[in-house]
Amino acid sequence: MGCCTARCTLMTICALQMLASVERFVFDIVGYMWTPVLVGVIDIIIILFGIFGIHQYRPKFIYLYGIWHILWIGWNIFVICLYLEAGVLTLQKNSNILNMGTNANSWWLSHGFGCNVTTRSTTTFIDSTKVEENDEVLAVQGCVLDGRYTEVIHAGVQILLAIMGIIGAVLVNVKFAEEEDSFDFIGGFESNYASYNSHAQEKESDVPMQPVYIHRGIH
Repeated sequence: MGCCTARCTLMTICALQMLASVERFVFDIVGYMWTPVLVGVIDIIIILFGIFGIHQYRPKFIYLYGIWHILWIGWNIFVICLYLEAGVLTLQKNSNILNMGTNANSWWLSHGFGCNVTTRSTTTFIDSTKVEENDEVLAVQGCVLDGRYTEVIHAGVQILLAIMGIIGAVLVNVKFAEEEDSFDFIGGFESNYASYNSHAQEKESDVPMQPVYIHRGIH
């Protein structure tokens, strides 16, 4: 597998996708964003299938990789629209789609670079023996980059890598098809040669055999 081939290029894209997806997956877990965690697990598994298909010449696995990343692009576009509050989507009303009703927020919203977080401790009495304490975030100030834009950048990188991966998957499968056609052509040539050779042998077998007499001299 040469480093200039489509296979090598797609393998490199898959490696970059794996790094980006694992990094995003870790921060989604820290922020209790369970829907992105679930979707991220699926993405990591599909990338592994893609790597296996590239290495083992399995076009079906590469097709699966390409189809999934079309859906993956749609998911990341939705995430971008949600954090930018495009159209009817607002982060305050629709965040439950991402956290599955846990009222959690993205880790980046309050832990970005340079952020100063103001919190308030709240105590909830569940029963006479159990007390639950939570830190409510009141304000986040001084961030170098707003956490929403950090999430948008993450989603944008995923979209870019997914587009590159889909193009690479198409090129690799086209290359596989060309190699299969070349193999069939060679096989067909050999089979034609074999049939020609057997036909020639049949013709030789039709030639009548003449007895050969050996005369021995008398000494």
